[in-house]
Amino acid sequence: MPESPDNGTGTKEVATALQGGGAHGAFTWGVLDRLLEDGRVTFEAISGTNAGAMNAVVMVDGLMLDGFRGAREKLRQFWRAISDGAKLTPVQRAPLDMLMGNWTLDTSPGYNFFDWLSKFASPYELNPFNLNPLRDLLAKTVDFERVRACSKPLVFISCTNVETGRVKVFKRGMISPDVVMASACLPYLFQAVEIDGVPYWDGGYMGNPVLFPFHDSTKTHDYVIVQINPVLRKGAPKTAREIENRVSEISFNSSLLQELRAIDFARRLIDEGKLDPKLYKKVNVHIISNDSVLVPLGASSKFNAEWAFLEYLFEAGRSTAGAWLDKVYPMLGVMPTANVREMYQGDGLDPEPRRSAG
Repeated sequence: MPESPDNGTGTKEVATALQGGGAHGAFTWGVLDRLLEDGRVTFEAISGTNAGAMNAVVMVDGLMLDGFRGAREKLRQFWRAISDGAKLTPVQRAPLDMLMGNWTLDTSPGYNFFDWLSKFASPYELNPFNLNPLRDLLAKTVDFERVRACSKPLVFISCTNVETGRVKVFKRGMISPDVVMASACLPYLFQAVEIDGVPYWDGGYMGNPVLFPFHDSTKTHDYVIVQINPVLRKGAPKTAREIENRVSEISFNSSLLQELRAIDFARRLIDEGKLDPKLYKKVNVHIISNDSVLVPLGASSKFNAEWAFLEYLFEAGRSTAGAWLDKVYPMLGVMPTANVREMYQGDGLDPEPRRSAG
């Protein structure tokens, strides 16, 4: 891969983890675009799930093609193709929502019809030939041979093994269009993706995204998570759709919170001298997110691929990443900037895992 630009202040290397979230992945696109434009942060490894997996392979393909500039161009090309492909689908915003400036699809006749239908028939019944235009678009946009040839950054794509319920992490040499589509396979919408005879579903159920591959495979102590699924949402959901949306958010964040808890626990044991820092990595966690933008968006907007919406999220991601660079860049390699304990501690219970008796 071509060397990253050096603007005179040097560069710092990080491992980056990209959450999934459908069209909300355009926020991540904006974050990556701003980081690539700035050039002071380089990527030792990338972990991705769902839309995060797509952003990861598209960016790596562009990096291999023409460095940071190629990555930015490739990401824009991919998201534009996503929007163009969705123009003729029946899943569009309702006229009133367009008039009111709402990005949700909650009142979209097309969205509501397919949402209702998915509760009574499986994708095996509704789509027996297993057609998936997104896979074709991905295969056309990304040169997967080039992705598999990339030695840096390392790439990790997480999927959920349907049979065992465990996470499966696919590394660089195994990554293909099927692997990326498996990572984005919502079981109510798509047939399970079989790889070597094993069925896989969306990686978000067991790793959104996974961090553990970074521990042994990278030298950096800085893990940067681009988070697009809100952890905190005030108040109890009241409608059936709100309840379903919140259950989805909780389940898609649970594995990440468990990993963050383990990382924080290890840091404290190292600080207390109970773990050897030569044997255990003291991880600095950093999070790029924007709840003021992402929390108000309903789950149905994850299926909204209008270019205006994608551009809105892209610009939000860029501005968020710009503010993050101004505040956090000096602390990369020095200390964590995410309040991990606040994220998983919840109601103030002791966050330290209980030790078994004997």
